[in-house]
Amino acid sequence: MPEPTPSGFSLPHVLGLVRAAVPPMHPAGRPIVAGAAVTAGVLRAVTGRGALAGVLATVATAAFFRSPRRVAPPLTGVALAPADGTVATIADVLPPPELDLPQVPVPRISVFLSILDVHVQRIPADGLVLAVTYRPGTFLSADLDKASEDNERNALLLATTDGHRLGVVQIAGLLARRIVCDVGAGDEVAAGETYGLIRFGSRVDTYLPAGTRITVSVGQRTVGGETALGQLPAGTGA
Repeated sequence: MPEPTPSGFSLPHVLGLVRAAVPPMHPAGRPIVAGAAVTAGVLRAVTGRGALAGVLATVATAAFFRSPRRVAPPLTGVALAPADGTVATIADVLPPPELDLPQVPVPRISVFLSILDVHVQRIPADGLVLAVTYRPGTFLSADLDKASEDNERNALLLATTDGHRLGVVQIAGLLARRIVCDVGAGDEVAAGETYGLIRFGSRVDTYLPAGTRITVSVGQRTVGGETALGQLPAGTGA
């Protein structure tokens, strides 16, 4: 007689653990990963070589487009990091004109994404999308400060439920050639939900209201949708 199955062990249970451990993929990555897999298969069929390299390339491509599940912290009145990465700069600057914010210096937190970071972007606070504006530009290295002004970028203006206005700008980098934004003006959004993607090394700038108490430091690692960038000013924003 077969030995009894250990308590709690079953194939569906194991498959569930595997699914929980492997992050889902952003939809924009599916055709690219499929293309990598097909190319690897064709090369293998034609040359009889490269099976391992093809598998590794396909897995690496899938890993780049990963969109891990995140849980927003139980905090109120905060702006969450819109991206995984490293805080590159924190400074009071004039917001870019496409955000249509008052032209007075406000805190800007720039997060640099290396090619190994998760590249999906997340909404920093509950609210309403007021505008989304794309601007073409250059492809300087995203870790340069002037990348905020010169590089190709996509700006999102958000009105929070507390009445504040936040700006989030996706900035293409030296290798990035594609910015994806899945929301538009009039969309209601929730803190931590994904809204876009930048392919390869890039940068995301967050423009916060004046008076925000910054809670991160330059060089700190951020987790998109979980790390609080700052405590927004009390009361209703303008």
